[in-house]
Amino acid sequence: MVSTKKADELVFLPLGGSGEIGMNFNAYGFGPAHDRKWIIVDCGVLFGREASTPGVDLIMPDIRFLAERRDDVLGIIATHGHEDHIGAIAPLWPMLKCPVYATPFTARLIEGKLEEAGLSSSLRVREVPVGGTMKLGPFSIEFVSITHSILEPNLLAIRTPLGLIAHTGDWKLDPDPVLGEVTDRAAIEKLGDEGVLALVCDSTNALVSGHTGSEGKVRESLEALIGTLKGRIAVTAFASNLARLDSIARAARKHGRRIALVGRSMHKMVEAARDCGYLKDFPPVMDAVEAHDYPAHKLLYLCTGSQGEPRAALARIAEGNHPDVRLAKGDAVIFSSRIIPGNELPIYELHNKLSALGVEVLTEQDHFVHVSGHPARGELEQMYRWTRPRIAIPVHGELRHMAEHARLAKSLQVPQALVPANGQLYRLAPGPAELIDEVPAGRIHMDGRVLVAEGEGLAKSRRALAHAGFIAITLVLDHKGRRAAPPAILTEGMPQPVKDAVRRAVDDTLERNRKAQPDDLMENVRRAARRAASEAWGKKPVTRISMVEV
Repeated sequence: MVSTKKADELVFLPLGGSGEIGMNFNAYGFGPAHDRKWIIVDCGVLFGREASTPGVDLIMPDIRFLAERRDDVLGIIATHGHEDHIGAIAPLWPMLKCPVYATPFTARLIEGKLEEAGLSSSLRVREVPVGGTMKLGPFSIEFVSITHSILEPNLLAIRTPLGLIAHTGDWKLDPDPVLGEVTDRAAIEKLGDEGVLALVCDSTNALVSGHTGSEGKVRESLEALIGTLKGRIAVTAFASNLARLDSIARAARKHGRRIALVGRSMHKMVEAARDCGYLKDFPPVMDAVEAHDYPAHKLLYLCTGSQGEPRAALARIAEGNHPDVRLAKGDAVIFSSRIIPGNELPIYELHNKLSALGVEVLTEQDHFVHVSGHPARGELEQMYRWTRPRIAIPVHGELRHMAEHARLAKSLQVPQALVPANGQLYRLAPGPAELIDEVPAGRIHMDGRVLVAEGEGLAKSRRALAHAGFIAITLVLDHKGRRAAPPAILTEGMPQPVKDAVRRAVDDTLERNRKAQPDDLMENVRRAARRAASEAWGKKPVTRISMVEV
């Protein structure tokens, strides 16, 4: 272990995932303030929503603070392969150009994203075996197997000369995860015996009492439910939950049904799992085209789109425009997933569209078809009993989840609980944990193929266009500034009576401003057009004026 100097500090810097569920990005620094070495744990995304960020596909953390210090960034370590933990690696890696480390299945998923981004020749993910260890400068990292809703989730034991940090990533305690490793309780208890300085821990279900339940029990319930259904069955779940896909496939086979995968991510996840030695007994899969004319009572579709995503397979099926899959009266759709907060409206709309087709919709609200991948309070209590940390640091949750997690930790006699915020730098050692600085933080949007800062206003402009449409007016003047032709007025997204009112207002303004200077004329026309639209419609469209001289 590296020896310490008087000025050495161990610091924690969240840039994403604190105060929000998703976009996880946490950094640990070691050394004096002027010469710290850094490691990054996870590099994830949020997904844009049309209501708030129209046109934005991905939302990522602003990492300029570390990008400016990239020579001191020793690597990115992924705890597991969910998008909110690895989805920003490909877009943001060119700003850091540091090594990336992950266990085999997670590495396979990251490499697929690098290939899509054209970075596969620039970056090769460095694989760490399940349960393996690695060293980066003053940091020694041990990968401890834990359970979640994806293969190969890891708790990271991060050892430094100033203390041991247990960074859980996403986790739960599942005695029967169906696929993959069980939680390595002995290794975690050993960390507690060694002495844990800080437990940096998932807060998603801190408000939920008890335990989240086991994948093994969901397997039994799905098997029984599928046996009661007669027509075509479509089951939608998170494609990354390969234990769930395996359970559904086995249930289908038991009841004499063939499986068809529908949706690109379903194929990608199953292929990645097989490449890494998982799903060895997964039943043979049909192509959706082949399944088109297969007997209804012998078919089960595994579909993407459990969150109501408009471009996913299930949404297209509900709309009746999927090229290969049709559902009708007598068929059933099982939503083997939870509703992620914020997705309620598109999911309920999807339910209604399926019901309009005569399809029976089955969800976790009426059948036992899903368990969470995150720890409820009973599991959090067990983790604290095993690790006995000096500092509790709740992450991965909205503020109310993190605050309740901190209260729970204090009730369990943890000496100090720290509720972090993105962009705030905390010293963990030496001395008590405390806020010592703030760094630039925020969000970056992936707008098509372009990264733009959140503050550049594109989303605001698009929301304005969606709300009240657009007016473009071109004035045609001669070289003396006199009107040489009628104005060209283009409108989008406006009712005809409003268009007529705008036309009258523009003509009247031009008539009353014959002697105005061109710049004054353009501004008067712009204001008149917006005012006319507002008076006729109650909305103010985005209005642009241009001038052509002839």
